[in-house]
Amino acid sequence: MNFINRITILGSFTVLLLACQPRIKSAEFTGKDGEVKLLLLDPGHFHADLLQKTSNARINDSVYVYAPQGTELTQHMQRIASYNQHPQHPTSWKESVYSKEDFFPRMLSEKKGNVVVLAGNNQKKTAYIHQSVLAGFNVLADKPMAINKEQFELLKQSFAIAREKGVLLYDLMTERYDILNIIERELISNNELFGELEQGTQAQPAVYVESVHHFYKNVSGNPLIRPAWYYDVEQQGEGIVDVTTHLIDIVNWQCFPDVALDYNRDVSLQSARHWTTDLSLKQFSLSTQLNSFPEYLTKYVSGSLLKVYANGEIQYRIKGVNIALKVIWNFEAPSGSGDTYSSVIKGSRATCMILQNKEQAFVPQLYIRKAAKANQKTFDKALDKEIRQLQQIYPFISLKKEGDKIRIDIPVDKREGHEEHFSRVAEKYFDFLIKGNMPGWEIANMLTKYYITSTAFELANSFK
Repeated sequence: MNFINRITILGSFTVLLLACQPRIKSAEFTGKDGEVKLLLLDPGHFHADLLQKTSNARINDSVYVYAPQGTELTQHMQRIASYNQHPQHPTSWKESVYSKEDFFPRMLSEKKGNVVVLAGNNQKKTAYIHQSVLAGFNVLADKPMAINKEQFELLKQSFAIAREKGVLLYDLMTERYDILNIIERELISNNELFGELEQGTQAQPAVYVESVHHFYKNVSGNPLIRPAWYYDVEQQGEGIVDVTTHLIDIVNWQCFPDVALDYNRDVSLQSARHWTTDLSLKQFSLSTQLNSFPEYLTKYVSGSLLKVYANGEIQYRIKGVNIALKVIWNFEAPSGSGDTYSSVIKGSRATCMILQNKEQAFVPQLYIRKAAKANQKTFDKALDKEIRQLQQIYPFISLKKEGDKIRIDIPVDKREGHEEHFSRVAEKYFDFLIKGNMPGWEIANMLTKYYITSTAFELANSFK
């Protein structure tokens, strides 16, 4: 056996070992109200707040915040206050704040809670994760949990430590709770309707997913003020390691359901590239409320423009299936639009698509189209059967013919928004805590996801 084969086998064994998550020390998690005691660590991103947008009986009303003084902490407290003062569904959070310089070691030593919530500066996040699990805390982290290879290696260690300590480490993959993605997953899993997932080629991938985001937008009804470090790719991470985590997760979740992927054996990176979004000082000021670029951003300024490597494209194979992902960041969405998402997933009998263009009035819609070689009667029968089954759970869905494709019509008022998905992820995570474990494929696929993003980051930057 040669050296390369030994390394591959050793790496695969490590992935399988980490995937075999034992039961955690779950005596404090029985499902009773208030058992989950949150520790918010350095909440620099609004995703940290969204877990508290609505009341949750499982979460104790007393929440402990450990963070440095500054605008980010102030904004967090303001948003929590707005949730507590909501005219229709007020919450009742009681937040205790510790904001001295030793906030992190203080959190580790005081042990006032049992679940650390992380959403903020990604340069610090992996170290926060590592030290938190080392201290015996469960961790629920916003994406990304790693933004480069060095952090990926530390993240692997963190999963191993979590296993030894009997705690659970999980990331916030909200897109699994979008009803379009849920129903699309059901369509793809129906072999009679969708057939086998195509392999495609690098030129014509079987799976293509694109996501467009915007730096300046509204959150919870108010303009989002971003911290200046959000525009520093060394602190926030490039787009190729950030939003792509959602895209990879959805592809794995839909196309390889409940399969523990081994990045050493199942994944092959083909290409990766990145490019900048160029922002004027006026745009930067509108987004951050700052009148000038901080010194740490000046190395990204060319002429009068701040150049942010927010955009990226990855091509890779999983189990022989060719996949292409693209993430784009613009400053502000056109009038009447917002963040958009589109995907194409090809099967031997049908293709599933989510489109969100002008034709759809920028509202995401789910479609299915018969493959050219598939029998029309067989396709119609299989689709009718699948929709009837889905209607038992989702009675509001229906079919609408649109050209050569069929729309699975899901009324907009039956769809939860992105902000509501955070509570869904939290509920799933709390279920894991009560059960004392999580499926092994969840851990294996988190490792696979961050292996892909960190490797793509290296590959894209090798061509600078």
